[in-house]
Amino acid sequence: MSMFTNSPLKLVIPTPTQTPTKLSKATKSSKKAAPIVKTAHTEIILVEKTGVLKSLQVKDFKEEDLFKKCGYKKADGFEKRTEWDIKLEGHKYIVSVYAKTDGKANCENKYDFPPPIDTTLFFSTCAIVCKVKCDNTYDYTSLSLDMWEKMYEKLFGGFEDLAATCLEDENEIDELDAIPAEKKTKSGYLKDGFVVDSEDTEDENYMSSDEDDDDDDGEDSGSTNSKDEDSGLEMEDIGSELSEDGYEYSDDEEASPTK
Repeated sequence: MSMFTNSPLKLVIPTPTQTPTKLSKATKSSKKAAPIVKTAHTEIILVEKTGVLKSLQVKDFKEEDLFKKCGYKKADGFEKRTEWDIKLEGHKYIVSVYAKTDGKANCENKYDFPPPIDTTLFFSTCAIVCKVKCDNTYDYTSLSLDMWEKMYEKLFGGFEDLAATCLEDENEIDELDAIPAEKKTKSGYLKDGFVVDSEDTEDENYMSSDEDDDDDDGEDSGSTNSKDEDSGLEMEDIGSELSEDGYEYSDDEEASPTK
């Protein structure tokens, strides 16, 4: 008797159990903020008195020499005026403004700085520098114009999108659309006692002008009658005086008839 049967053999391959996938270290690190690249030059921003921003690459940046980059011969009055703590793109920054608050006439800086120095008057060229947090310490880092533009918008609380605002205004429902036509003027305004049709206003003005003309005619006729009465009284007075006055003859004189 044979030990083997003629039935076909079946190969059973065990299927692996599904386990939740885990992110590799490389994948996790890719979601973190991009590292800060340190270079030999530090980029700062100069704010000219006209309000124009210019980028400047500084080699071996030193805070104590910043006044020279703004064109000043001395550091007198050139001080840090404010600083902002800003979180942007996963990094924490400290942005500082250095400027003078004393200067000559016609040298006022016209740039609009964010609060709290939005009402402070600065003179001539100002400087904006940036530090970034690395390992619990802040080191100077480059500040580009594009980067400052994002920070500037963030410090002002963001700017309103005018295109989106116009679209919202167009889609806004007009409350006057639900008001019946008889309760609105021809121009589409609600008749509330203050807004009326122009025809009604013209009729009222026409009626008031007619009444004024009638009043003027009454006053003129009254004044004419009073003048006639006064003249009549004066004539009566004159006639009475003439009738009372007469010529008296003396005894020697006799009235002779007129020939």
